[in-house]
Amino acid sequence: MLLNSPPLKFSAHIGFLFNEMAFDDRFEAAHMAGFSAVEHPSPFRTPASKVAKLLNENGLVFVQTGFPAGDPAKGEKGFAALRDRRDDFRGSINKTLDYAGEIGCKMLHTMAGIVPSGASHHVMWEDYIENLGFVADAALSHGIDIIIEPIGPGTIANYFIAQPTVAVDALRTVNRPNVKILFDVFHSVSVGTEPISFIAEYSSEIGHVQIADYPGRHEPGSAIVDFDKVFAALNQCAYVGHVGCEYHPSGVTTDSFGWMEKWRSEQR
Repeated sequence: MLLNSPPLKFSAHIGFLFNEMAFDDRFEAAHMAGFSAVEHPSPFRTPASKVAKLLNENGLVFVQTGFPAGDPAKGEKGFAALRDRRDDFRGSINKTLDYAGEIGCKMLHTMAGIVPSGASHHVMWEDYIENLGFVADAALSHGIDIIIEPIGPGTIANYFIAQPTVAVDALRTVNRPNVKILFDVFHSVSVGTEPISFIAEYSSEIGHVQIADYPGRHEPGSAIVDFDKVFAALNQCAYVGHVGCEYHPSGVTTDSFGWMEKWRSEQR
């Protein structure tokens, strides 16, 4: 760790971790495992007042969630780039901002959607940028950042924002101060983007980081990614956000944290 660099903070993605237990119980489990924060893309089945209570009881912050992204059973992965779902997307904005405000969440992920057969990329891009600007402006008064996550075809086929550099292009085109990149190391490696150099080049535009090893999407140390170098790169650029643990544990969740304990001890 560099002298005077901030210690890394880890967030438990409670859609991936602690699936051995009910949703409400994952907050205490995250606290007991030493996390300072949690995240989940769609907590909306649980009232915001209940989530706020669970956060308060366990000394946690809710780092990031997302706007409603549709029905996964129908293959829906967001609407921000889909002209025929514009009303669905914009109709979800205010209630999601209110929910996020009640739980103290300061980042919202806006999923772009799946490219329909025969769709015009140019038209989808124009709609996506327009919707990004619209939601960013709405979120600004709430003190909330909008985050763009590129997701490769190995995870979601035909997702509109698949490459990290395309996400950067979107951020720069929309040109709003509260639009940031959600940089996922797993997705980055899956599309051939080297994470260390990406972090170094685009650190000022990264609002949140997520991790999982590649391939397999299990905990760090389970495959080929050198996370010592990833974490060192984050320290090198003085990253102050959370690092979201969005991985499928290869066994029981609590048995998958050896990498985190090692890194924490090296920072002391």
